[in-house]
Amino acid sequence: MSFIEQDYAVWVEQDQKQLHPLQHASRHTNPLVIERAEGVYLYTVDGRKILDGMAGLWNVNIGYGNTELPEVAREQMLRLPFTSNFAGMTNLPSIQLAEKLSGFAYADLKTTAFTSGGSESNETAFKTARYYWKRLGKPEKTKIIARNAAYHGISMAATSATGIARYHTMFGPQIPGFLHIPNPNPHRYEGDIRDGETVGQAAARALEEAILREGPETVAAFIAEPIQGVGGVIVPPDDYFPRVRQICDQYEVLFISDEVITGFGRTGKMFALGHWGVQPDILSFAKGITSGYIPLGGIQINDAIRDAIWNAPEPESWMHGYTYSGHATACAVGLRNVEIIEREGLVENSRVLGEQLLKGLEALTEFPQVVVARGKGLLCAIEIVKDKTSRTPDLPTTNALMGAAMNAGLRTRAVGNALAFSPPLTITPAEVDSIVQTMGDVLVKHNSQ
Repeated sequence: MSFIEQDYAVWVEQDQKQLHPLQHASRHTNPLVIERAEGVYLYTVDGRKILDGMAGLWNVNIGYGNTELPEVAREQMLRLPFTSNFAGMTNLPSIQLAEKLSGFAYADLKTTAFTSGGSESNETAFKTARYYWKRLGKPEKTKIIARNAAYHGISMAATSATGIARYHTMFGPQIPGFLHIPNPNPHRYEGDIRDGETVGQAAARALEEAILREGPETVAAFIAEPIQGVGGVIVPPDDYFPRVRQICDQYEVLFISDEVITGFGRTGKMFALGHWGVQPDILSFAKGITSGYIPLGGIQINDAIRDAIWNAPEPESWMHGYTYSGHATACAVGLRNVEIIEREGLVENSRVLGEQLLKGLEALTEFPQVVVARGKGLLCAIEIVKDKTSRTPDLPTTNALMGAAMNAGLRTRAVGNALAFSPPLTITPAEVDSIVQTMGDVLVKHNSQ
């Protein structure tokens, strides 16, 4: 396909007939029109080659251009593209993927409910938590505790759990029963720290205090991303999640781990809570389960929650699900995708090349705008500030650097005052070096202006 500027103008005009997510229309007047992709690279209709340092939306784990997944989808579509998983029906791909996932992420999680994406997964997790406590005769346990700068999705309940104000502004009021506490940002902790406390201990105490303030008898669950993505790629201190698990157990609060971004190898482990030896009661997943080749998500639950559902009387059935729950084609693709991640050693590649990427990004802290680099596996970020003395976040410069990087052939994403890097897990050492080199060149040029 050849690029003709006249065609581009027509495409842009036609493109304005769809609403694009999470941005003002004024920012979408000159969009990149992506024609194809291969490996870690995107190719535009006008011939530009861009290293996708974000793997789409944190999700193209096996890279672009894989030929197995389209063939799996084709074969499944010809055999059975879709059938309802309601009303006593099922299909082999959903059975097989549920079996593959049983105990796969965490040994205590053996039962899966499928959705079409992360927002649906977290919506399902919240409803399941409330359902569980009602089944146990504690219907007042309905509140969900989340964290500041959390991102949990776009549906109403998921938006209410999200701790970023601009996602709420024009859609309120939010659903009652959702509250937020400080997140365990080692560099910018917003809560109080007592003498002798670490940030991790203080942030965990904030959870305990919130539970006690609200009343343990009213709190259903605590939800957390193991590493906060949209909130700035915030990696918690090592003492945080073990204490969180203890607090949840002590006060009978379910722990929901939102691993929509961090699952399926992104952080150098198959699932990120494994870095801290902690298991949740409910796991939310999506994105990497199919590497973005087709929509799929879900939750996994522990045996106690499963038994509450299975043993319920008919009037208390788990009346939840979606048209595409257990979608046959999506599950077939998901199963093969997980097999590819295992077969190709992509979790280990994420760990090793994540260390290389983080080391390279740490070298960029020589620039006056870059105060810190952080991350685990191939989920990293650099934080941009006005100066290193005040450490004042500099959002305009963050956005300007993101645009300059794109113009230089590198796609990153501004998440607050941080630039995130989340490339496909198939990335090579040379391509990691390219990310660091390009970002360094952008910073040099920025500082010379």
